[in-house]
Amino acid sequence: MPANGWLVRTSLVRFGVPAALMALLTVAPTTVGAGAAHADTNYGGGCVLYSNNPLATVDSIRHHCTDAQQDQIYNGARPGNVPSGLTDGWVARPPFIQAIAPAFWVGKTFYTGPKGGTLTNRITPQSIPGWPANVYVGPGRMDGHPAWLIDYAPSITPQILDEIREVSPGVWLGYSWWRGFFQTPQLLNFVLVEH
Repeated sequence: MPANGWLVRTSLVRFGVPAALMALLTVAPTTVGAGAAHADTNYGGGCVLYSNNPLATVDSIRHHCTDAQQDQIYNGARPGNVPSGLTDGWVARPPFIQAIAPAFWVGKTFYTGPKGGTLTNRITPQSIPGWPANVYVGPGRMDGHPAWLIDYAPSITPQILDEIREVSPGVWLGYSWWRGFFQTPQLLNFVLVEH
């Protein structure tokens, strides 16, 4: 195990993340090609949302937006359209999970209509389906406003709840929460684009 692997596991244990979830959170970094794009919304410091280049927006959110800017972007968005079909996904924060996640999680497959539906996660680079969830609109934990909720009640980790909003055309920013008995801590942020 690399030297930083011990630190990652220790941090996850300290925050009470179960062993099954820890196994999902150990991976190698991946890069998203940005390309040229027209900047539509500039939050400063290289944090830019592009209306015509989803991958440039993903790169910006992951590598140039601060935590506060990610929160500002999310809180300023509406639920938008629900994703449909295959999506590619990347962890946006925290950095230690962002670096290791691609070996365990590469996106989600949505089986949805205008009012929601279901999904499965795409596990490992081989896109093995796993962790089913129900998808519907409800109040987000981030700010209480409507968001697409991804409720893992039907899976082996029913304590997990994700929420996503379409922050730019074809780009969804999401927050993942652990629904504990006394509190609901945030696990990570992620970004999705339709495949």
